[in-house]
Amino acid sequence: MEFDPLSTEFFENPWEMYRWLRNDAPVYHNEKIGFWAVSRYDDCVEVHRDVATYTSTRGLNLAQLCSAEFGAVAHTTGMMIMTDPPMHERLRKLVNRAFTPRRIAEWEPVVREVIDTLLDTLADHQSFDAVHDFAGPFPVEVICTILGVPAGDRQQIRHWTDRMLELELGSPFPTPAGIEAVMALSQYTQDLVADKRAHPSDDMIGHLIEAQVERPDGTVEHLTDVEISHFISLLTAAGSETVTKLVGSGIMTFAEHPAELARLQADPTLAAPAVEEVLRWRAPSQYQGRYSLHDRSFHGVTIPAQQPVLIVTGAANRDERAYPDPDRFDITRSGPLGISFGHGIHYCIGAHLARLEGTYAFTEFYRRWPHLQVDLEAVQYVHMANVAGPSSVPVTVR
Repeated sequence: MEFDPLSTEFFENPWEMYRWLRNDAPVYHNEKIGFWAVSRYDDCVEVHRDVATYTSTRGLNLAQLCSAEFGAVAHTTGMMIMTDPPMHERLRKLVNRAFTPRRIAEWEPVVREVIDTLLDTLADHQSFDAVHDFAGPFPVEVICTILGVPAGDRQQIRHWTDRMLELELGSPFPTPAGIEAVMALSQYTQDLVADKRAHPSDDMIGHLIEAQVERPDGTVEHLTDVEISHFISLLTAAGSETVTKLVGSGIMTFAEHPAELARLQADPTLAAPAVEEVLRWRAPSQYQGRYSLHDRSFHGVTIPAQQPVLIVTGAANRDERAYPDPDRFDITRSGPLGISFGHGIHYCIGAHLARLEGTYAFTEFYRRWPHLQVDLEAVQYVHMANVAGPSSVPVTVR
């Protein structure tokens, strides 16, 4: 078999391919595209942890990792997700000031209000698309409300993000429209930060501008406007696309497993563990990219230095070495959490918010529509960099 993260099989039905990877090629080399991949749970966790061997500074997806030009400048972007220690520690420490327990506690009412408002608009619909009409619009509204993005601009950010990530089948590189979207979003976020600095606000962007940390020498350090701009781009992309795919995949998966849906409806307190199982079952991001700095061996096979390396999250989350009966969808499953939010120093800073959104979205969606028919034959899937899941899940209210 072949592991091709640009194929239709990868985006729609990769599970047999993943089983083959874990059992027969746990250290996989794709010579045609030019990357290595690890797929077993323990190996993926180890690569996440080993930041001395596997750097994030050369990019995160295939197009970035396989581009010498991008690799030469990626470390200069100032984007936290593309940094290693000590730069990563500096940025993470500053950004964490905007994610205090008090701030996080303030987010739940925002999540509830945004989701309730959107579901209210669908109340009289006999049919709608669970992604286009619900899972797509609401996460960007939530994260942009928290950030302090003006209401009229929030869905435009989602459209820019979609275009940035969309791929033509078989190609890892962004489309011309995607490149234009990157430039448009970058300019927008820079202008927004400049405006917020001139007009202080009580929102996350305002808190990031104010965030400071004292160095050992007694000096105080702040984030630069460029660093804040990059963080906004990162958080709006990850914070919207991840939850969109989580909720869309969940609605599709519950339709495939009606007995588990019945358990959730009988006991809404299972919504939180249901989120964890949906994340494990179909991770919104099926792989994360790194670049090897040194030779490293797994299972008798050496991954050489100076090579793109993929941590295949979607395969690790179904590894029978970590999960009993991993191909069974079970919302009361015990065992280790999946690694859909990453692991180690790059663990997703917005994971708590994503869990809040997913838990309330499933709870309220099925409270309002306990009897739904999902047209599983009509489900469509995205072809995106670093993101996987349904792009369309048509539903009919019974």
